[in-house]
Amino acid sequence: MIDKLRGMAIFASVVDQGSFRAAAEHLGLAPSRVSQSVSDLELKLGVTLLYRSTRRLSLTSEGQVLYNKVKQMLLAAESGLDAINLNSEQPSGDLRVTAPAFVTQTNLMDSFAAFSQKFPKIVLKMNFSDKQQDLIKDGFDVAIRAGWLSDSELMSRTLGVANRLLIASPDYVASRAAPAHPKDLETWDWVHFSVRSERVSFKSKDEESVSIQTSYHIEADSAHATYELAVRNLGLVTVPETWARNGIRRGEVVEVLPNWSLMPMDLYALWPDRSQRENLTKIFVRCLAEHQSRQLAVN
Repeated sequence: MIDKLRGMAIFASVVDQGSFRAAAEHLGLAPSRVSQSVSDLELKLGVTLLYRSTRRLSLTSEGQVLYNKVKQMLLAAESGLDAINLNSEQPSGDLRVTAPAFVTQTNLMDSFAAFSQKFPKIVLKMNFSDKQQDLIKDGFDVAIRAGWLSDSELMSRTLGVANRLLIASPDYVASRAAPAHPKDLETWDWVHFSVRSERVSFKSKDEESVSIQTSYHIEADSAHATYELAVRNLGLVTVPETWARNGIRRGEVVEVLPNWSLMPMDLYALWPDRSQRENLTKIFVRCLAEHQSRQLAVN
């Protein structure tokens, strides 16, 4: 029975990871052992679980049924371990987290560090990418997102906001007539961050709200790349305030229209209703929210 349970867990990992090789890397096993384990399970059950081809794997109807049941079993096992973990003084385990790359330029990094110091036995496996990862398909326990939360079947909790500044290089700003209103910027060049809207919203100190359509001839899928392109005199860009302030101090960029503010972006955590590491996920999200709240109170 133990061998069968082990085989089912390996089979589920193959499905989750998309290949025998990827599952082997994830589990720390030899690919041949992973493949043999699934073959042995199929032999014991007397059914084919996976269709194999040179390009991809796909589940048979029997494989889909078993996979659904095995995932429930694994979630129950993880939940049991987490329940014990939660009652211990030092919860432990791996927690896979994905966040936008530009978060590395915000004070959320302080919250990650505070969590890691408080719970040294929880191993944070972090993915920083401006390409939005699929939380369930890619096997993450928690996703940090920035923007405005749309309807989702996932659980969520707001962590705070990310204030942004509008910046450009000193030389680019000097080459243009000084703007007095956001509308004046519609004819300026922008460096477009591909995951954001082409419209930018402003608010004045007198609470006047304005939304403008940007124009650009260069776009990038990396916030860091948009900043570097702006430094090279290619136009306007919006970046997190901390990042912008550092660039201003170095003389790389200047703030444009400082009397107008950009709409801040919400920072929030997302996780499945039945996370594989349910209690560790809740500890992590609660710790981040509390740390962000304390930082906001201090500032």
